[in-house]
Amino acid sequence: MTIVEGDRIPDVTIKTNGAEGPEDISTGDLFAGKRVVLFAVPGAFTPGCSNTHMPGFVINADKIFGKSVDTIACMAVNDAFVMDAWQKDQNARAFTMLADGNAEFARALGTDMDASGGGMGTRSKRFALIANDGVIEYLGIDTKGVQESSAETVLAHL
Repeated sequence: MTIVEGDRIPDVTIKTNGAEGPEDISTGDLFAGKRVVLFAVPGAFTPGCSNTHMPGFVINADKIFGKSVDTIACMAVNDAFVMDAWQKDQNARAFTMLADGNAEFARALGTDMDASGGGMGTRSKRFALIANDGVIEYLGIDTKGVQESSAETVLAHL
């Protein structure tokens, strides 16, 4: 079942980029006591994600942080090395990159999807959410394109 507004973010251990390379991060810890914007993409370096979704957040990061947001996080079902390379490629250094390599967080959120028809296995749907102390205030899941999960839509809900 997919999470809804008012639900608490599930606590799952995934990976992020640390100073020494990939390291564990608890989603419970990431969201605790903070206002977090999380956006998820089906895959790093994919056209829609690299040309539209991520750039919108990069361009609007200062505006988002200016709305009492502590963290902007980007999640994909990729490994931490890919997420690190994509972060550098997209000039997204202010973001916390979340590597959900086994789709465990996506499954816990109910946003996982079968992309095996395109040779991509299990992925996450494209979505964005705003959470305050781990409780979801806004959730926008796209079925096509980047409307409900765009940086501009997130800004309108902050």
